[in-house]
Amino acid sequence: MAGHIRPEPALSAATSRTSSASLFTPILIGGSIILLINFSLRASFGIFQIPIASEFDWPRSEFSMAIAIQNLAWGFGQPLFGALAERWGDRVSIILGVILYAAGLIFSAMSVTPGAIQFWEIAVGFGIAGTGFGVILAIVGRAASDENRSLALGIATAAGSAGQVVGPPLAEFLLGQMGWQGVFMVFAGIACTMLLFLPLLGPSRPAATRAELEESLGTVLKRAFRDPSYLMIFAGFFSCGYQLAFVTAHFPAMVTQMCSPIEAGGLLASMGISTTSQLGAWAIALIGVANIAGSILAGWLGNRYSRKYLLAGIYTLRTIAAAAFILSPITPASVLIFSAVMGSLWLATVPLTSGLVAYIYGLRYMGTLYGFVFLSHQLGSFLGVWLGGKMFDLYGDYTIVWWVGVGVGAFSALIHLPVRERPMGLQPA
Repeated sequence: MAGHIRPEPALSAATSRTSSASLFTPILIGGSIILLINFSLRASFGIFQIPIASEFDWPRSEFSMAIAIQNLAWGFGQPLFGALAERWGDRVSIILGVILYAAGLIFSAMSVTPGAIQFWEIAVGFGIAGTGFGVILAIVGRAASDENRSLALGIATAAGSAGQVVGPPLAEFLLGQMGWQGVFMVFAGIACTMLLFLPLLGPSRPAATRAELEESLGTVLKRAFRDPSYLMIFAGFFSCGYQLAFVTAHFPAMVTQMCSPIEAGGLLASMGISTTSQLGAWAIALIGVANIAGSILAGWLGNRYSRKYLLAGIYTLRTIAAAAFILSPITPASVLIFSAVMGSLWLATVPLTSGLVAYIYGLRYMGTLYGFVFLSHQLGSFLGVWLGGKMFDLYGDYTIVWWVGVGVGAFSALIHLPVRERPMGLQPA
C-alpha cells in the first residue's frame, strides 16, 4: 500500500502558518492564468502540421523538427530560467519569456524555409520555459502552505490543461478565417497578455540572497545528481515528455488521416464536428478537459499518499491505454475514449513530480532542480515529435512510434518504484 507520507518541510514559519482557507491566493490565480495562456498556444502547434506542409510542399518531418526543436529549447531553457528567477526574481524570468515567446511566433510567421522556422522555434521554446511550469510552479510551491502545496501545484497544472482546451479549437477556428501566418501573429499578441497578470504574483524577489545562491547552488546540484533517486526521477520523466509531445504534435494529423469517417447523422455531426480534422483538434481539447480533473486529483492524492507509487500507477495506466488504442480500429468513438482516458492521466505526473522534488530536496532551489528534471521530459518530447514525423515520412503511419511510447511508459512505471521518498535535508534552515 502506498501509505501516508510525512508533511513537507516548511520554507518559513510564515508559510507554515498559512491556513487551508488561503489556498486560492492571488499568486495561485495569477500563476494559473499565465500557465493557461502559455499552454493554450503551445498545445495548438500540432494543428499547423498539415497547413504548413501543404503550403510549402514540405515533408512532414520538417515542421515536426521545428516543434521538436521548440520542445528541446523549452527543456534546456527550463533550468536556466529557474536559476534566473531564483537569482534575479520571478518577474525578470517571466518578462524575458514573454518577449521571446512573442518574437519567436512573429518571426516564425515570416519564415518561408524549414531552417528559418526551425530556428525561430528556439525562441518560442525559451519563451515557453520562461513562462511555464518550472518558473510558475516554483512560485506557487513557495507561496503555498505545507498542507496545500501538492493541491496548489495540481490546480496550477490543471490551468495549463485548461489552456489545452482553448488553444487547438481556437487555432482550428482561426485557420478557417486566415492563413497560418496570421494565426501566429494573433498568438503573439495573446502571449503578451501574460504580462497583465504579473502584479498578482506579488513583489519580484529571488528565492534566496545572491550570496547564498553563489555559495550553495553548485553544492545542491552536485548532491542531487549524485543521488540515485534524483537520477531515477530524471529518467522517469523522459517517457512523459515523449508521450505528451508526440500526441500533441501528431495526434490531430493522425486522427485526420487514419480515423474512419464521421457519420453524417451522428452525435458528433450534430455538434458541428463533421470532419476528422475537426475531430483531431477537439480530441486534444478533450484531453485537456479530462486532465483538469486528473491534475487536481493527482495533486490532492499527492498530499496523502506516496508520490512515487502514484507516478508508477499513472505510467502503467498510460501504457495500457496506448496499447489498447493502437490495437483497436481507429474510429471516432475510440479516439474520444482514448482522449478521455489519456487526458485524465496527461499532466497528472507534473504536480507529483514537482512535489516529489520539493519534498526530497527542499523549496529554495525547486525551480532549478525541477528544471533539470524537466529537461529529461523535453528530451523525450524532442524524440517523440521528431521520430513521429520521420517515421510517418518513411512508412506513412505512426504505428512504430506509438509502440515505442508504450515501451518507454512501462519503463517509467518501473523506475519510480526504487525512489527514496524522504527529505534529503537540502532545504534552508
